[in-house]
Amino acid sequence: MSLLEDVADGMAQRAVKLVLSTGNDSLERRVADEIGASSPTLQEAFLTAMRIRKAEARGHALLDKYERGENIPKAAISAQPQDSGH
Repeated sequence: MSLLEDVADGMAQRAVKLVLSTGNDSLERRVADEIGASSPTLQEAFLTAMRIRKAEARGHALLDKYERGENIPKAAISAQPQDSGH
């Protein structure tokens, strides 16, 4: 990875952990706004890393359900999240 991707992903990993532990979804936008004031390039990389990390978490949650043998209905639209996490 490049320095940009490393920095953005490191912040995204920390932000995801904080969002999960605090339930504060606005943290992502606050961090993005703060870093965007100095570096729009880092801001976009951070937002991309956040999307990737959130998608990864959704994918792992779905795989966990498959491993437990749960009945998973086929999605009507494949681009939509398969599970709300409930």
